[in-house]
Amino acid sequence: MAIAAATMALARPTSTTFLTTTHRANWVFTPFALSHSSSASKSSRALILYSKPGCCLCDGLKEKLQAAFLLSGPDSIHDVDLQIRDITTNPEWEKAYQYEIPVLARVLSDGTEETLPRLSPRLGVEMVQKKIAAALKH
Repeated sequence: MAIAAATMALARPTSTTFLTTTHRANWVFTPFALSHSSSASKSSRALILYSKPGCCLCDGLKEKLQAAFLLSGPDSIHDVDLQIRDITTNPEWEKAYQYEIPVLARVLSDGTEETLPRLSPRLGVEMVQKKIAAALKH
């Protein structure tokens, strides 16, 4: 019985911590997007995550991204602006990404987007951080 209780405690969803974690970045909720922006300085490093409600892979990536923003070190991405776009709010996004989400794209200096290679749901937070940092260096 104690093992079952411990398993249940470990299996509890952690999505509430995703929304309530406080650190030096600000999370802004809007009907169309969830944005992460650094209050310390405006960054030229920006990402867009195309997602939709009820997408388990999207939710998993959001949680890993949030954790990756908190990590420090040589591959730190704490200064990256992240906008999460709900594809169900825009017919063009839905048509483009309905079978591909989650889709992560970086915003180039001219404002265009470049889709990044898909991140495996099995990657750890540190590897997610490293892959995003490497993609943003190009």
